Amino acid sequence: MLSVIPNPPRVVLPIVGSDDLFPVRRVYCIGRNYAAHAREMGSDPDREPPFFFMKPADTLQVVSPGATAEHPYPPRTDNYHFEVELVAALGEGGSDIPAERALAHVYGYAIGLDMTRRDLQDDAKKLARPWDLGKASDLSAPIGPLHRAEAVGHPSAGAITLDLDGQRRQTGDLSDMIWSLPEQIALLSTYFALAPGDLVFTGTPSGVGPVARGQTMTAAVAGLGAISLVVT
Repeated sequence: MLSVIPNPPRVVLPIVGSDDLFPVRRVYCIGRNYAAHAREMGSDPDREPPFFFMKPADTLQVVSPGATAEHPYPPRTDNYHFEVELVAALGEGGSDIPAERALAHVYGYAIGLDMTRRDLQDDAKKLARPWDLGKASDLSAPIGPLHRAEAVGHPSAGAITLDLDGQRRQTGDLSDMIWSLPEQIALLSTYFALAPGDLVFTGTPSGVGPVARGQTMTAAVAGLGAISLVVT
């Protein structure tokens, strides 16, 4: 049996220190998971339960360390925002995963950006509509290579930053997460049957803001290095 159209390419991530590749299935993202960011977005982190949204896997843009990737400014927005995040990649799946066992399901970690058409997201919030137009534009999830957990451990503390044209815009610590990665995985697994190849974007610290064409973003997470992109 033949496909009636060409099969779309499988999205894969390179793995540091290996020629192997990590195939991606789904991309989950948690919203407002750092208290200062929640406040800057007009929410109360002390009362709001965690919530999630998704990006299509083909929104991933793989960025090689040491290079500056070209990142296209998307259409239909005048307010395109950066959000630096730690990304966890699952090597094992499951449902109703206990938080105390969740890290055993993580294959590795990467630096990611949750790029957002903020004006479209704000419109969706006002109209109580889904966030897809704001969050899921083409290549809106830049990501660096995967670092295997067996090599870097399971980061739970350390700096997470974003510089715009050499000026620090976002700075935080992984320990500032409201909901830890094990808690995120445990909760997600009550809604979905998680599977190998799933990614979890774990939230962004405060300082999110707009980027314009010609500007360069450099995102860094302690122990994982940095990735850079110029907006075109």
